[in-house]
Amino acid sequence: MKLKSRNKAIAFLITSAFFFALMNVFVRLSGDLPTFQKMFFRNLIAAAIAFIMLLKNNVSFTPKKMSNLQSLLLRTLFGLLGVFCNFYAVDHLLLSDASILNKMSPFFVVIFSFFILKEKPKFFQLIMVGGAFIGALFVVKPSFNNADLFASLLGFLGGASAGAAYTFVRKCTLSGEHSAYVVFFFSFLSTMVTLPLFIINYEPMSVYQLCMLLLAGFSAAGGQFMITLAYKNAPSKEISVYDFSQLIFSAILGFVIFSQIPDVYSIIGYVVIIMMAVLSFLYSNGLWIFRKK
Repeated sequence: MKLKSRNKAIAFLITSAFFFALMNVFVRLSGDLPTFQKMFFRNLIAAAIAFIMLLKNNVSFTPKKMSNLQSLLLRTLFGLLGVFCNFYAVDHLLLSDASILNKMSPFFVVIFSFFILKEKPKFFQLIMVGGAFIGALFVVKPSFNNADLFASLLGFLGGASAGAAYTFVRKCTLSGEHSAYVVFFFSFLSTMVTLPLFIINYEPMSVYQLCMLLLAGFSAAGGQFMITLAYKNAPSKEISVYDFSQLIFSAILGFVIFSQIPDVYSIIGYVVIIMMAVLSFLYSNGLWIFRKK
């Protein structure tokens, strides 16, 4: 039963990675629009779909436990920050660079899980987290000669925020909250928060731009539901490595649609970060040379 549940979680996570890669493509294709305008449509579509699913499954529109309200609010706070940083990075960096910085989130999950879920990391896991941070430096390229330094730093911050958000997602689902409700709470509250900013900074859109934002919203909703189901079916340490499939999807889509080719430093960073993720996965699951006695 446990193996079946983990396999389902892996499938959900890879599907989520594909949806989020598509979301980034549509966000970039929507053109030069304010970030909050893009965020509004991303959250509005997800909230609408989650609303329908709650009605269909006869799920309450209130938390099962009021003690979960704090976790839901913190999930929303970090989720909003993560989306803003990721969208900004997507608009200013290569899709693959923005994706790998956002995928620092599993390493931050290890850190935040210690403080939030009281899951104490092993020394080896901390080494892998440190290695991933070194890999991120190759992607960020922190120097005054890097014109995209600010966008890279925001992309890194987005990965940290996403890691905190996913940790609170797991805490909520472990406490009995329905996955559709977790998505609805985040999406609805995020829509309400971004609505006034959307109105204040509104810029007219073409039909094409509107279609791209709607498609970004549907893709985000698919990714959000899939990742929530993934972390509901298995602990992050057992499946998080599969989230890095988004880098593959983003690199392919970035090359085919935008003719983007990462530089050698970014490629080194990709390799280091993914290697740390794979080693963490092997260690966490007692596989290969890290098989536990």
